[in-house]
Amino acid sequence: MTEITAAKVKELRELTSAGMLDCKKALVEANGNMDEAVDWLRKKGLASAAKKASRIAAEGLVSIYVEGNKGAIAEVNSETDFVAKNDLFQDYVSDAAKVALAAAGEICDMKSFHCPKCNKTFEERLTDLIAKIGENMNLRRAAMLEVNNGVIASYLHNACGSNLGKIGVLVALESNADKEKLEELGKHIAMHIAASSPLFLDVASVDTASIEHEKAIFAEQAKASGKPENIIEKMVEGRVRKYFDEVVLEEQAYIMDPDKKVKQVIADVAKELGTDIKLTNYVRFKLGEGLQKKEEDFASEVAAQLGK
Repeated sequence: MTEITAAKVKELRELTSAGMLDCKKALVEANGNMDEAVDWLRKKGLASAAKKASRIAAEGLVSIYVEGNKGAIAEVNSETDFVAKNDLFQDYVSDAAKVALAAAGEICDMKSFHCPKCNKTFEERLTDLIAKIGENMNLRRAAMLEVNNGVIASYLHNACGSNLGKIGVLVALESNADKEKLEELGKHIAMHIAASSPLFLDVASVDTASIEHEKAIFAEQAKASGKPENIIEKMVEGRVRKYFDEVVLEEQAYIMDPDKKVKQVIADVAKELGTDIKLTNYVRFKLGEGLQKKEEDFASEVAAQLGK
C-alpha cells in the first residue's frame, strides 16, 4: 500500500479545500493517486468548496458568547444574506463564539478545535457546510476579553437570535461594584460603541504614527489659511484634541448624554456605587467591515444561467 504522507494530504487539501481527515481518507481510498483522490472527494461533495473559495463572502453574522469573567466574539461570512438566515449556518456561527472562548480568540486554534457535534475539526465542519449549502463561507476573525474582577458586557445590533447579529460589541469593566449595575453600565457603553465606532480605548493607546499623520494634515490646512507659525501650532493642538474626541472612546461625547464624555459617565457611576470602575478594553465587530462586497445583478445572473 502506498504511504500517505502529510505532504500529500496537504497538497490535496490545497487543491480541494476539503478537510484534512477527508483528504487523508480520499488518498487511502485512491491508494495515493492524487487525481483519483480529487475525484473521490468530488463524488462525496467534499471538494465543491474549492470552486467557491474565490467568491467574495461579505455577508454573514457576528456572534457573542459570555461565560463568567470571559467573553468572546466571532464573525463568519457568507456570500449572501439569504444564507445568513439558514439554520445550519446560524448554528455554526453561534458555536463559533463558544469555540472562540475556548481558543482565546485565536483563529488557528479555532479551526483545529475538535467539534463534538460532528467529530471533526471546526474548519472541517465549515468545509462540509460549504459543500452542503453551496456558498463560499469564511471564519474571518474572533477575539476574547477577560476580567479579573468585574464583568464582560455585550451588545448585538440587528440581532437575529439570542447571540447573533450584524454588529457585535464586548466591553470589559474591572470593578468590585454590584454586578448588575456594572452589566447595565457595560451594555450602555457597548451600545455607544456600536453607534460611534471608536478606534482607540484612551488617549494613551493612540499610536504615534496616527497622531503625527493627523498633525501633518492639520498643519497643511492651517498653513493654507496664512496664519502666523505660533497661531498655526495652537490650531494644530486644537485639531488634535478634536481628533481625540472623535476617535478615542473615553473622550467621545456619550451618545445617551452628549454633554458628558464616556469617561465622565463611568466616573459618575463609580462615585454613585462608591468604588472604582476601570474600562480596560473593548471589541467591536461590524459584519463585512473592510471587505469588498460584490455588486449582484440577480436578473442578469438568472438570465446567464438560462443561456439567454
